[in-house]
Amino acid sequence: MSDEILYGRNPQYIPRVAAVHDMCGYGKCSLTAAIPILSAAGCDVCPVPTALFSAHTRYETFTFHDTTDILSGYLDAWRKEDVELDGVYSGFLGSAEQVGIIQRLYREYPHALRLVDPVMGDGGRIYATYTPELCEAMGSLVDGADVLMPNLTEASILTGRAYPGQDLSDTQVDRIIDALLSLGTKNVVLKGIDRNDGKIRNYVASATDGVAGKHELAHDKLPFMTHGTGDAFASALCGAVMAGRSLAEAAHIAGEFVRHAMESTQYQPHHDERGVSFELNLNELTSLVRR
Repeated sequence: MSDEILYGRNPQYIPRVAAVHDMCGYGKCSLTAAIPILSAAGCDVCPVPTALFSAHTRYETFTFHDTTDILSGYLDAWRKEDVELDGVYSGFLGSAEQVGIIQRLYREYPHALRLVDPVMGDGGRIYATYTPELCEAMGSLVDGADVLMPNLTEASILTGRAYPGQDLSDTQVDRIIDALLSLGTKNVVLKGIDRNDGKIRNYVASATDGVAGKHELAHDKLPFMTHGTGDAFASALCGAVMAGRSLAEAAHIAGEFVRHAMESTQYQPHHDERGVSFELNLNELTSLVRR
């Protein structure tokens, strides 16, 4: 496995990362996770809000506002002010047209890292606001991504496979990783393999080394689940990468950050639906860049 460092951190410089995600008024996910987590890791977070929700889609009642029509002008204003970016971290999108917004960022900031969390669904189910057209468009962000971070549902959608469930053999994991790498991503972090042995496994692999060089990262599984762990993991991984850690180390840091945050979460009311409470654990990310 390659231990390549994707971003060489200057300890006196604060890197600027565009976080292209939705904003949820209630529920711990997307920008309400990305902004504090990346900030704790020493990043200047520049939000690009792809949608506005009153609450996330696990709730029966929520409002949804697609922001597609404002985003071109939003980025025009950035260019007029000579905004510079060191990374583009994308997640939940409000429409298929927003893929073009991300691709515009790639063109205008060619040296920025491309960090793609292809948020489309979980547990074998596609999120309520996602259309087949949006899922297909999401796939166009894979080719050239510096890091692709799908869960098993999203990996299945991207590779055109049936959802296999969480308990995968090593051979099945290899086949999925190989299929993802063949789509053109430089590195993949496959999230959330659960073999019912008390561990949650994530896998890191690069196009350079292929599946033969993949690295398995196992974390203790807690006896409950909660919403938003994927967004917290992806945000922490991006923060650790921008802090100058190798991808494998960043994935390990993110996995442990989420596990520790879930230990805090279990004491919070309505945590199973509201989401993972990471506030008491942000110091783990701050320590990555504290001088």
